[in-house]
Amino acid sequence: MTYRSEPPSDSGPCTPLLRKAQEVELPSRMSLRQYLWSEVDTDYVTAPLMAFCFMTGFIDAISFTAVFVWCGFQTGNFAQIALAFARMTGGHKFGFTLADGQAVVSLIAFNLGAFIGRIGDRVGPQTRAWLFSGTLVQAIFILIAGICIQQSGQDSVAIGRGVPSWTSELTTVGLALMAASLGLQGIMGKRLNTHFSTTVVLTAMWVELVTDPHLFRMRSKVASRDHKVFALVTMFTGAYAARLLVGQFGAAATLGFGAGLRLVVAAAWLFVRGKGEGYSRLWDDEPSLDAFGSEADAFALPPEVPSYGAVSTA
Repeated sequence: MTYRSEPPSDSGPCTPLLRKAQEVELPSRMSLRQYLWSEVDTDYVTAPLMAFCFMTGFIDAISFTAVFVWCGFQTGNFAQIALAFARMTGGHKFGFTLADGQAVVSLIAFNLGAFIGRIGDRVGPQTRAWLFSGTLVQAIFILIAGICIQQSGQDSVAIGRGVPSWTSELTTVGLALMAASLGLQGIMGKRLNTHFSTTVVLTAMWVELVTDPHLFRMRSKVASRDHKVFALVTMFTGAYAARLLVGQFGAAATLGFGAGLRLVVAAAWLFVRGKGEGYSRLWDDEPSLDAFGSEADAFALPPEVPSYGAVSTA
């Protein structure tokens, strides 16, 4: 019996992931500048965005513990300001309090931080260079905030509502920098246009999660559902960890730890796979065909994800 060797097949790789990569013509060499200014593949950004959600809970827990003001959840601050104006209009003896003023500071600083993100729109909101440098700026904001709070010498835990522990100008600057860091984080997360949304506003994520058509589909991976769960769990974990650290070491040291985490996330952006680079995933599994229904739809963004966050870099 003789065996005839078959010629190599020209049909290409057998998996959709390999076929997708094969269709992209990659340069044989890439300079450091080309690498930094290339865009990341948003299918592979789960781990850094989970870290962003962790930092949302982490920073909000520190500010709320000290002054009962949110640095990221600006809906609550905005409503608090409205209540303060209502008290002033109604002639209440407690009109505009220190806590209300701190809510105004947080709201303004958050929006200024988001405004800084307009730089990324010009540079390229999905390039490694911007994701690295933008996260680095967030780390610097958090580090300076920790120094301000350390120099103020004030307590990290408020006695009760209406009695904030941060009352000096230095702590107000620290609060503003903390809010600005989350504002910048929010717009960076939004421009990636993933299921994590802004990584800051999680109320809408709860609504989207409980109304997800694949909420109870347990035998397959569904990004639209799973990524929302990841975001909520990591935010909870961040708030929990920050409160424990504040109780043990104080707000300044906790912010220093947070700045270190920001640096780790900044470095992680440099290793996220770019569009059309390589075959294997680092932090995400290959899309499940069962979750999409066909090979053609395996790499398409699910229809329930809005596309209003993307910005053209042309």
